[in-house]
Amino acid sequence: MILRIEDTDSTRFVPGAEAYIIEALTWLGIKFDEGVSFGGKYGPYRQSERRDIYKKYVKELLDKDAAYIAFDSFEELEAKRKEISNFQYDASNRLQMRNSLTMSADEVKSLIESGSQYVVRFKIEPNVDVHVHDLIRGEVVINSSVLDDKVLYKSADELPTYHLANIVDDHLMEVSHVIRGDEWLPSAPLHVLLYKAFGWEDSMPQFAHLSLLLKPEGNGKLSKRDGDRLGFPVFPLEWHDPKTETVSTGYRESGYLPEAVINFLALLGWNPGHDEEMLEMDDLIREFDLSRCSKAGARFDYEKAKWFNHQYIQKKDNREIAKSFMPILESHGVKTDEDYVTKIVGMMKDRVTFVKDLWDAASFFFLAPETYDEKTCRKRWKEDSATQLREFVEVIRNREPFDVEGTEEVVKAWIESKNYKLGDVMNAVRLALVGEGKGPHIFDITEALGKEESIRRIERAINVLK
Repeated sequence: MILRIEDTDSTRFVPGAEAYIIEALTWLGIKFDEGVSFGGKYGPYRQSERRDIYKKYVKELLDKDAAYIAFDSFEELEAKRKEISNFQYDASNRLQMRNSLTMSADEVKSLIESGSQYVVRFKIEPNVDVHVHDLIRGEVVINSSVLDDKVLYKSADELPTYHLANIVDDHLMEVSHVIRGDEWLPSAPLHVLLYKAFGWEDSMPQFAHLSLLLKPEGNGKLSKRDGDRLGFPVFPLEWHDPKTETVSTGYRESGYLPEAVINFLALLGWNPGHDEEMLEMDDLIREFDLSRCSKAGARFDYEKAKWFNHQYIQKKDNREIAKSFMPILESHGVKTDEDYVTKIVGMMKDRVTFVKDLWDAASFFFLAPETYDEKTCRKRWKEDSATQLREFVEVIRNREPFDVEGTEEVVKAWIESKNYKLGDVMNAVRLALVGEGKGPHIFDITEALGKEESIRRIERAINVLK
């Protein structure tokens, strides 16, 4: 797999984009065999650094009469578009234009030597059925008459367009497969004709045009605006647009794990042929087959992306998650031991979608409650709760070791001996420890907090709530 930077359109150059692409791919764990920043024997891999290579092939097409030079200005082209409805620069109109087909060789040479800007256009013969074999869509036949004479090279910046640069590079870099979005399917016949013009039919790569990603509602192509509208990232990493200064959130900064993003994206428009959805990179590489790619567009279900992230958090080592959670704790003024955080993560990770959610789910393990949820108080703190919790404190004060199973057994025996209701006591204890009616098993909480902290919290609740 080659990382090639296609930067021949100088008007669309974005500072920082190349570094962003490499960082995003590295974060996702997508490894390249060669290319920009990776090296390889077919470099350079930035198309803007391959000018001299492309000029050779532009000359070859001109010498073969498969291309011609055109001097039409922007204003002349606009005037022709107004004059002719659905104007195309093709066999039916090219002889009305200012190009080397309608001008003498001396006139063309004189214009070039005087510095006049020009483009080189591919000369497409009309009414030829062009056959494109697509690995996903099968045999696609397009008549050449619907194609215009595409610009292949611009003298203004001495760079080729996408169409020529990619064909030349795919050939020289011995590319076997070109996989791209189906919006590029209309350009495939042009590429086939270019391969034939160069006499490279035998080395033509196989094409596969993937289905589009559709809006979450299923109608229309997914766009950044959909992410802004519905509150999900579209970029892999946070992106700061240097032109507009707008900031677009990224999957990484939103708390997604890279393996979850890869798994989610891989199943958009492709299926492995079985019901297993959790597929890590090695699984995807082993099982991937282009024949299982869908021809129809794939609806972008961002809630499914969250589901994948939740699943991968469950699979991840508790200590690794703890390391990611530590900076979040520090941002809330909590400094604590990593072993303790790892223990809490093990108890709470099944309740969260993102690592950052652990703060809302488990902050009570690090900070004692200062207030008590009013609704929970009305429901769970009863007239005799204070009396029962004073007795509870004495029961656990004498408990050694202060473990989960043993402490639970002793407390339940005490409740039964006093004819108290288990739910009433435990709900009041939870309110005292947590500040509201949430959290894992009560005795997991007390064991994690420790005896002294558990007693301190319960006694404070008794004093505050009466």
